[in-house]
Amino acid sequence: MKDNTAGPAFPTSNGGNPDDGMTLRDYFAAKAMQGLIGTVYTDVDDDEYLTLRAYDVADAMLKARQL
Repeated sequence: MKDNTAGPAFPTSNGGNPDDGMTLRDYFAAKAMQGLIGTVYTDVDDDEYLTLRAYDVADAMLKARQL
């Protein structure tokens, strides 16, 4: 799923490049990271582990959008 970023999270309509900025996958991962740190992984001090889990959640969210 890593190749599917679902495009920009906040496309511009003011003449800017709509591909600039954060992808929808990155946005989902950032939101997932907040939840993981705040609830599930409060005692985990491994940034790489948390990042991978956040992108796993983001990929699942993108997959669910295709259903």
